[in-house]
Amino acid sequence: MGCKYTITISRQFGSGGKEIGKALADKLGIDFYDKELISLAAKESGYDPKIFENVDERATNSLLYSLSMGLYSFGNGFSSMGDLPVNDQLYMLQHKIIKKLANEKPCIFVGRCADYVLKDNPKCINIFLYADLDYRVKRTIERNGVDPDRAEQAVNKADKTRANYYSFYSGKKWGRPENYHLCINTGILTTNQCVDIITNYIENLEKQ
Repeated sequence: MGCKYTITISRQFGSGGKEIGKALADKLGIDFYDKELISLAAKESGYDPKIFENVDERATNSLLYSLSMGLYSFGNGFSSMGDLPVNDQLYMLQHKIIKKLANEKPCIFVGRCADYVLKDNPKCINIFLYADLDYRVKRTIERNGVDPDRAEQAVNKADKTRANYYSFYSGKKWGRPENYHLCINTGILTTNQCVDIITNYIENLEKQ
């Protein structure tokens, strides 16, 4: 099917956001961006991608101060980027790249506050993927090779990091249903079933 929408996927750790996003992109015939945003940001900035990988989707406490001091303006390019910590530089670069890509073509973005970045884009669908803790812990052990004794702690820590990142840069609460168009419990569905739900939602929107 042809798709006119850009889709953002926010996800609890271990809920399958990357797999579902990729499968959805394949079905819709549109581009998929997850870790690819790190590579694009590194290419634009000249940084080694490994530097950005270490701070991806992690907030600092410096950005609001920098904004208040006029070191950066969302609408006027990237002035004084060197004055910002690497975390904030990466967010700014990804913010710019997400907006540019969404203006050029329909695509899928995973994480990186993409729903907030594209809040003024009328052709954007925001999805939140979640599942119960036991399912996500089991999946993390099986797919990430995490020590079973530490898996639950790892999942909770990752969720907390994502929630803090989202709250810091967007001012909104991560995972609140009102911030999304569609929330899906992936723990009781297959990847293909999740993709079917999302594509059916898109098809119904396009009929309106």
